[in-house]
Amino acid sequence: RSYWKREDTHFTPWMAEEENIGLLGDTIGLELEVQEQEANVGPFRADILCRNTADNTLVLIENQLERTDHTHLGQLLTYAAGLDAVTLVWVVERFTEEHRAALDWLNRITDDGFHFFGLEVELWRIGESVAAPKFNLVAKPNEWAKTVREAAQGHAKALTAGQQSQVGYWTSFASFVSGRDTNIRPPKPYPSNWMGYGVGRTGAQLIAVVNRAEACVHLETENRDHPAWFHLLHQDRAEIESDLGFPLSWDEKPGNKWSNIRVRMEVDTRDPDQWPKIHAWMLEKLETMRRVFKVRVKGLDESQWTPPD
Repeated sequence: RSYWKREDTHFTPWMAEEENIGLLGDTIGLELEVQEQEANVGPFRADILCRNTADNTLVLIENQLERTDHTHLGQLLTYAAGLDAVTLVWVVERFTEEHRAALDWLNRITDDGFHFFGLEVELWRIGESVAAPKFNLVAKPNEWAKTVREAAQGHAKALTAGQQSQVGYWTSFASFVSGRDTNIRPPKPYPSNWMGYGVGRTGAQLIAVVNRAEACVHLETENRDHPAWFHLLHQDRAEIESDLGFPLSWDEKPGNKWSNIRVRMEVDTRDPDQWPKIHAWMLEKLETMRRVFKVRVKGLDESQWTPPD
């Protein structure tokens, strides 16, 4: 309380700063972009409304500079009841055992559209140094247990052979990434030929793709809400490709929702013996494109582009 005197005027604005929301995102494994503080959600006001930049889903953050209580737990349940899919993050000074158990229970009984995280915040100071925050994760979704439970109950859809292969590839890729020092965080494997990764701003995302005869990594920008972004990046094509160290294919796709900037490798992705080579290539391209594009995407200003007549 000597550092954050009030929750609403000190702690919440501090949490919403880019550096601090980034630290919280690192703790829970999501890349977050703040949309609004004190956002209306039904009869309540969520402290901070964010978007997960990897898939554009809602992330609501509720703060407490004290130990957990039933009132705030009730607010979290109200948010979940009013939304189709959401990640709920409860940040407090201290979790009581019964409220930690309540979040674990909610993570067990809800479907894959809902995720509940509980974090305790601490401040550390050495001598007269500036106080440094530390988030301790005390409750989180258990995706593996949830998947196993749904399959056992017969709620999981039967997968085709092709879908089983897709899940197998992304599971193998996640295992490959987990043993390396990287900021790329693979999402939960599911039957799809692509997986999305945040690049620091809603409206743009990195996409890893495995088709039958090729692997690709894309940067996609949204045409509907941000039609200027592709053109602003394309103006710096030579500099971007120089920074990357490899050429890209640039496809505006004006009639589609997303424009596409990609690099590809021809390979038989159906052969599991090829997967280690594909994993290494894909991770290197994701890391490099994230490093080069993240700062540029965050700095895009649509007023700097005038569409042709």
